[in-house]
Amino acid sequence: MGLLDGHQALVTGAGSGIGRATCLRLRQEGALVALLDIDGEAAAVVAEELGGGPVVVADVSDGEAMDAAVQRVAAELGGLTILVNNAGVGAVKPLHRYSDREYDRIVDVSMRGTFNGIRAAAPMMLEAGRGSIVNVSSISGMRPTRGEAPYAASKAAVIALTQSAALEYGPILRVNCVSPGLIETPLTAPLMGDEKTRASFDRKTPLGRVGTAEDVASVIAFLCSDMAAYVTGINLPVDGGSLLPSSQVEGVLTAILSLSD
Repeated sequence: MGLLDGHQALVTGAGSGIGRATCLRLRQEGALVALLDIDGEAAAVVAEELGGGPVVVADVSDGEAMDAAVQRVAAELGGLTILVNNAGVGAVKPLHRYSDREYDRIVDVSMRGTFNGIRAAAPMMLEAGRGSIVNVSSISGMRPTRGEAPYAASKAAVIALTQSAALEYGPILRVNCVSPGLIETPLTAPLMGDEKTRASFDRKTPLGRVGTAEDVASVIAFLCSDMAAYVTGINLPVDGGSLLPSSQVEGVLTAILSLSD
């Protein structure tokens, strides 16, 4: 018996990375799963891994497309009780070098896409009398990093949207957020290619390793399940403790501690 038996789920950005892992985990826990991605071929491959499931090709930044997607998925699955707003895009460059088009795309997918998903799914879930929404933010939305200003701002907005929705839709709906740290996905693969760089990431993470998409998917599944029945409005970092060290003193204190071993 799975944690999510009897549930119907829609996952955005389902074609790779955290989205793919989330689809697989939700299905493993017993949910029926629909996949939404702007890349229909990638989503179709994941659907085959699941053993089937509706595939919707849509841009989450398009409100009308999201409304239609939610209606279609609910019709095909027999309802909708879980929504995972995972779709996101990013870039790395100095703030002043982002074009209007680049800024708009990042904010539209991450923030507007999450807003569109909640707006489309919440009325249906409220009418059905139950539902769980999990939004995917980032630790960059909690502690910004250089070169990711639009991405960090949009992910901070996702956290605020989560809290607002949790306040508005309780007690019927639970709305939560996860903020992954550095996670090994196709998007971060270029960072992981060099052994020394990868070892540095592992060493700087209190749990001693870079995270996996499956790590994040497991937390999402928990938040969607009745095991989290009294949890709403939270932002849960999934970062192996990487937010804990203080960049100002960590190196100095580590050196001092090494002398006392």
